[in-house]
Amino acid sequence: MKTLRTAIFVVIVLGLALSVAVAMKPTPEERGKAYFNDPNFAGGTTACSSCHPDGRGLEKAAEKKTLITPAGPARTLEEAINICIVKANKGRALDPKSREMQDVVAYIKSLGKKMPKASG
Repeated sequence: MKTLRTAIFVVIVLGLALSVAVAMKPTPEERGKAYFNDPNFAGGTTACSSCHPDGRGLEKAAEKKTLITPAGPARTLEEAINICIVKANKGRALDPKSREMQDVVAYIKSLGKKMPKASG
C-alpha cells in the first residue's frame, strides 16, 4: 500500500513539474520580441526597437502585400525584416525559414492583434 501511495505521489509531482515546464516555455511571439529588442540580434549593432519602439508602425505590416523599407519595396515580411537587419542594424540576413526569423515574424504579426478595433 505504501509503495502504491509513493508511486501515485511521484506521478503527481512529475505531472506538475511537466505542466510548469510547458507553461514557462516562451512562445514564438515572446522570443521574437526578445530578438526585436536585442541590439546584437543577427550580429547587428542596433535593436529593431530603436526605430520601432514597442513595434510602433508595424501593426499592419503582416497585412500588406508590399512593404516599404528605407531600401525600397519588399514583397514579403521576411524580406523587409532582412532589409532592416542588414541596412539599419548592420547585421547579417537571416534564412527566411529559420526559427529566429519565424519568431520575429510571429512577434510582428502579434502587434496587429493588439490594435484596438475601430468602432462603427
